[in-house]
Amino acid sequence: MPSSTTSSDPAPNRVPDVTVDFWIIKLLAVTMGETAADYLAVNLGLGLPMTSAIMCGLLAVALILQFAQKKYVPWAYWLAVVMISVVGTLVSDNLVDNFGIALETTTIGFGIALAVTFCAWYASENTLSIHTIFTTRREIFYWFAILFTFALGTSSGDLVAERFDLGYLTTGYIFAGVIALVALGYYLFKLNGILAFWLAYIFTRPLGASFGDLLSQPREYGGLGFGTTITSLLFLGAIVLIVAYMTINRRRSKDESLVLDSE
Repeated sequence: MPSSTTSSDPAPNRVPDVTVDFWIIKLLAVTMGETAADYLAVNLGLGLPMTSAIMCGLLAVALILQFAQKKYVPWAYWLAVVMISVVGTLVSDNLVDNFGIALETTTIGFGIALAVTFCAWYASENTLSIHTIFTTRREIFYWFAILFTFALGTSSGDLVAERFDLGYLTTGYIFAGVIALVALGYYLFKLNGILAFWLAYIFTRPLGASFGDLLSQPREYGGLGFGTTITSLLFLGAIVLIVAYMTINRRRSKDESLVLDSE
């Protein structure tokens, strides 16, 4: 007999499970966020203020679409992630380039903003779990945290690569090493899963941004010279393909579940 849905059924989670493809597409999204922001502001000549206004408008549309779903829908969720990745980059760049705020200050400031978000989230919901994002209030906290992780990652990545003059490749290796330590802590030393997730989420931002800059920046600035256009299109194409795979796979799994329920 088919199973029936009752009011006692748990509400669906609005964000994806943390899987290998989650981390792959997250890295692609943050890398594209870095290069796309540079492409719009510099290559197209829009400048940071105009680029920021346009992307904030597009982010608002993406979040409206995401909040309207009430469950995890790959295209809506990852569209919001890509948009918020670009905006997070632009927020950091505006503070540094237009307002002259030091990268050390923005890194600390975004770190404090993220900590305040987590404190408010925990005080309100008694959890920071990404497995129970099934109310609008929790999702609002979630996206604020995501925004600040992107802005923090941009500032900290630029701080290490540019202000400390370590270069993009070395910076990428450093943050990859930090993520590896977090993974070891989780798998070998029972580091709290929620803490491990958010630490990894924070540090994948400067990791992706560093390799995005490595690919796109001119050789005289320490990059490989592929340019922001090619790099952005390359990662956008990869994101589209993986999201399409996720969508097809979810539909297939749902169809198989329906078949099993009907037997």
